[in-house]
Amino acid sequence: MVRMSELPEYAERVLEVAELIPPGRVMTYGDVAEWLEEGGPRQVGRVMALYGGGVPWWRVVRSDGVLLAGHELRALERYREEGTPLRRASRTAQGHVPKLDMRRARWDGGAGGADGRAGGAGAHT
Repeated sequence: MVRMSELPEYAERVLEVAELIPPGRVMTYGDVAEWLEEGGPRQVGRVMALYGGGVPWWRVVRSDGVLLAGHELRALERYREEGTPLRRASRTAQGHVPKLDMRRARWDGGAGGADGRAGGAGAHT
């Protein structure tokens, strides 16, 4: 894990949210920004690219369910280990890599999560 004292405050907050996402579930970059009520998908993506190696980075994803370019196979291995819902790759998909089933895999931060908080993204205190 990255030592939080060495990170910008916003980065610490993004990484804390990533650690809350339960195994087998995902949040989009935009979901994380909404949860924090600060920044946007690009800012969250930048934090994950720079500092996300020490947290479950594969659980913070693109909203279209496409796996992170250059990390598809590592992420896919994690998704399969955790039972994250996937959609079968189309025959036209490069490398026939599946996508995330966002309807089933997306976590809103509600009950049943790592910390048991109720409410959706942005609905926390």
